[in-house]
Amino acid sequence: MTAYTGACLCGDVSFEYQSPSLWCAHCHCSLCQRAHGAPVVTWVGVPQDHFTLTTGEALRWYSSSADSERGFCSGCGSTLFFRSQRWPGEVHIVRSNISGDIDMEPSVHVHCESRAGWFPFSDSLPRQGDW
Repeated sequence: MTAYTGACLCGDVSFEYQSPSLWCAHCHCSLCQRAHGAPVVTWVGVPQDHFTLTTGEALRWYSSSADSERGFCSGCGSTLFFRSQRWPGEVHIVRSNISGDIDMEPSVHVHCESRAGWFPFSDSLPRQGDW
């Protein structure tokens, strides 16, 4: 197993996880767009029991839907994590907050039905959701 580390912009929330990662995907859902102020967010899914919050007093959770929460730093505002009853036992980490390379690259675009039409992309990855 390999340890991967990361943090928010100000460093008040930091974490590590042990490989293997479960998946890596580009999400185009409207909730991710609004939470991050970006047309797409790349997430990495990891097993909850392979994840450790190394510093986290500034971590706050926001209920973004009935069964899901988004974790962010109350100091700098960085959105870092997602957890949901739909994927028990997993933590989803924003790829941009993980330092360096990890054990996998993104393999799919998800929730393309709500993609930002003004953000073109043309890679060859599969697309899920209405296109």
